[in-house]
Amino acid sequence: MKQKWRVLLFVLVSFILFSCSSKSTNENIQGYLLIIGGGKRPESVMKKFIHLAHGFENGKIFILPMASADPEGTGKYQAKQLRELGAKNVDFLIVSKDDANADSMLRKLDGVTGIFFSGGVQTRLMNAIGGTAFAEKLHKLYRSGAVIGGTSAGAAVMSKIMITGDEKRPDRNKNRAFSRIEGDNIVTAEGLGFLEDVIIDQHFVRRKRHNRLISLVLGNPKLVGMGIDESTALLVRSGHRFEVLGENSVIIYDARNADIAPFDPTKTYNLCASNITMHVLTQGYIFDLNKNKVIAPHESIRK
Repeated sequence: MKQKWRVLLFVLVSFILFSCSSKSTNENIQGYLLIIGGGKRPESVMKKFIHLAHGFENGKIFILPMASADPEGTGKYQAKQLRELGAKNVDFLIVSKDDANADSMLRKLDGVTGIFFSGGVQTRLMNAIGGTAFAEKLHKLYRSGAVIGGTSAGAAVMSKIMITGDEKRPDRNKNRAFSRIEGDNIVTAEGLGFLEDVIIDQHFVRRKRHNRLISLVLGNPKLVGMGIDESTALLVRSGHRFEVLGENSVIIYDARNADIAPFDPTKTYNLCASNITMHVLTQGYIFDLNKNKVIAPHESIRK
């Protein structure tokens, strides 16, 4: 009997410790993510980024334009844009794989309150800083209070599983890219992993990218797919509260409680599932990932 009670006590204590450690993981995140789906960057969204980075006061902001084909030109342009919106201390920083682990480069991040990734090709950015001490320091900045922003390719790198834009079995007709909901077709790579439970897609509604995100979500049902349209952003607080900002919508696919048929690529690549949850959210709506709940704008005022 005593042995039984010891086992029950051990299970109870383990559950409490696990719950507390899981909760503290979110609470330890003091910073923000501001993830833009590409296209035009609304002035209100960029001013929100500056505000969160204390850029109207004495904050220090860096543009990281390595995803761009012209990183120097892009860095100068986006830094100028932020200055015109009122940011007082903003510049761009071009980092390569050769110097991403150098102490001299890491010291440049001291005191940084805002980082913004430009658009372009996400693999260029990952080739420059992925798996480096520079990327690790960005995580430390985020957890300690900095805001990490990005648009287009700079949005794709936010999640741990990053969509590259390629298919394993592309259609010969280039106008029919991602024309099917299939397993084992979407090419992914490792992103920067600021979000571990989410897959980010961008230019979402405008470029009709539903098929590829649904395919990935059904192949990774523990991860929630978030498709951000152009001129639209997700503001992420505490690592789990996602607020929609901007002009259009964010589409969320959640298969965590779905019934997914076994996938057998020897028979068919088609995917089959039921009870998938879909949300179409616009300005002011919040999705709480932990509580699996949508909060309407009038409700968020009371919370």
